[in-house]
Amino acid sequence: MSDKDSIEEDYAGHRDRLRTRFLTAGADALQDYEMLEMLLFTALPRRDVKPLAKALLRSFGSLWCVFNASPEALRKAFPKMTDGTIAALTIVGAAALRMTRQEILNKPVLSTWQRLLDYCQGVMANEATEQFRLLFLDRKNTLIADEVQQRGTVDHTPVYPREVVKRALELGASAIILVHNHPSGDPTPSRADIDMTKEIVTAAKAMGLAVHDHLVIGKGKHASFKSLGII
Repeated sequence: MSDKDSIEEDYAGHRDRLRTRFLTAGADALQDYEMLEMLLFTALPRRDVKPLAKALLRSFGSLWCVFNASPEALRKAFPKMTDGTIAALTIVGAAALRMTRQEILNKPVLSTWQRLLDYCQGVMANEATEQFRLLFLDRKNTLIADEVQQRGTVDHTPVYPREVVKRALELGASAIILVHNHPSGDPTPSRADIDMTKEIVTAAKAMGLAVHDHLVIGKGKHASFKSLGII
């Protein structure tokens, strides 16, 4: 047996043991890098993927951030990563976000608040530019629509209160939750954020619409205007 064959046999044995442990003891029996390894087995069948799995976690900080990293961010961090490997990683994040979105749509926001925050983190925290998202609620505070209204620069998004109110009325919404991200990672509201929010609250109130909250999404954390006493 050649050295190459011996190495590949070692890889195969390791993968079999990892799969067996997962299937018999469940995901809790695996460390984060081992879960990444299992995912990378298919994309890189003839490589030792443990070093890559650990490097991904070091670079992005957590499984959640790895799976929700953009293809561009993955290519920048790992220039030799193939499109197949990138697709294998990002499809997990995309599927998780789609399932979370399905879980929160058409349900009262108070009963799904943490899932709502998780969803906003997933779709916005890693954006390189600011994104302004609107969550529309009916009279029972059920989430009826989730839309991105504007995209901006690294530190600014143009928001037009009239357009926010117009869209809410088109959807028959009774209330809205404003959400935007800070690419810097710090969710502390800026003076511009506060002024813009007050303008939207005033415009919405004139049309009988409530603004329940404005969430600012950072990396792994968020700020709530309601909790801060701003609205």
